Amino acid sequence: MFRRSVVVAISTLAVCAAADNPPVRIIEEIAAKVNGDIITRGELEKKRADAEAEARRQGLNGVRLQEAVKDVTANALRDEIDQLLLVQKGKELNINVDGDVARRLAEIQVQAKKPNPDEFQAYVREQTGMTFEDFKDRMRRDILTQRVIGQEVMRTIVIPEPDMQKYYEEHKKEFVREEQVFLSQILISTEGKSPEQVAAAEKKAKDLVARARKGDKFSDLASANSDDPETAKNGGYIGAMKRGLMDKQIEDLVFKMKKGEVTDPIKRPVGFLVLKVEERFEAGQASFEEVKSEVQDRMMQPKAEPKVREYLSHLREDAFLQIKEGYVDSGAVPGKDTRWQDMAQLKPQTTTKEEVAAHRKKHILWVIPAGTAKDTKTKGHKTAPDSTPDAAPAPAPASAPATEPAKAADPAKPAGGDPAKP
Repeated sequence: MFRRSVVVAISTLAVCAAADNPPVRIIEEIAAKVNGDIITRGELEKKRADAEAEARRQGLNGVRLQEAVKDVTANALRDEIDQLLLVQKGKELNINVDGDVARRLAEIQVQAKKPNPDEFQAYVREQTGMTFEDFKDRMRRDILTQRVIGQEVMRTIVIPEPDMQKYYEEHKKEFVREEQVFLSQILISTEGKSPEQVAAAEKKAKDLVARARKGDKFSDLASANSDDPETAKNGGYIGAMKRGLMDKQIEDLVFKMKKGEVTDPIKRPVGFLVLKVEERFEAGQASFEEVKSEVQDRMMQPKAEPKVREYLSHLREDAFLQIKEGYVDSGAVPGKDTRWQDMAQLKPQTTTKEEVAAHRKKHILWVIPAGTAKDTKTKGHKTAPDSTPDAAPAPAPASAPATEPAKAADPAKPAGGDPAKP
């Protein structure tokens, strides 16, 4: 599948300032227009810089480094167009990925061991250079892209079960795993509350435990009662946890529990926590049934890339797509005219940095771990002709790129993957 980084931070291309002139607004050169959305030169340059930094982090240098950066640079505009088209298609299909985003953010927060929301957001800014909201939006677009590809392309690829069983037997050693539990949570907050209110919160947590043990659906209880808004939206689901990722008090407790069991309320600095073990796996060889979906994904990858490219070509054929001279879409559809048209109709050629940011923008797990132009008047950047309706503003990648901070916690795992020990 298309493995690449998606860049959402905007680079400054020109700052025009003079003591005797009015303040000048920072502007971006528009490289391409896709169904009313834009791609800027700054985004493409930032993409190249990020690719170089990642390649260096992986130990590449010399010719190998140059080749890696050259490849990203050559396909940068193609990839940005791909992501816009896929996110726009996701909007059209009414695909909602809020729950997936909440789960992944929760996993990252556990890995980072940052239970305080403000500390976690500061951590994200430090690791990525993005605001938390930009990081979250980038993740949302990444996951939305994967969902569109899965729904529109991957479902057309069929792998016979005998072939999957054969693959499993031939790669059996690759499916030996660590012990892990899958958890959901309910948090009853005590932040800023009086002793009486804390006592009431504890009583509420105990009542919820009693209801869950009597058979009430835990996800419904979490959605209606949990004070952690991100996981509550997803029925309290957190995901897979391995030993070493959690606070030891909680780790010792949940790894003794069986599937379906619910803890008593656990006092944490931010409130009372109730956990349910949704699933658990012992360490050792995973059975075929347990890893069947993973085997299927692995076998589909070689078949998927040409089909994804074909699908993106169809999206291009139907898109309003204009590319400025000097920029090349390496995924262009033969015969489609994407030349920059009449300047009078398609102005502006530049847009302010603030407007780009505004156009692109539309507490998590709290508790478990301890060419540019000089212009002062340019406004607006939706530049498609009036007959072309605005499409969804946020871009997304055509693959599953790394979207997490990559230092202390190494949360650069694909969504839904096992969290790595920090």
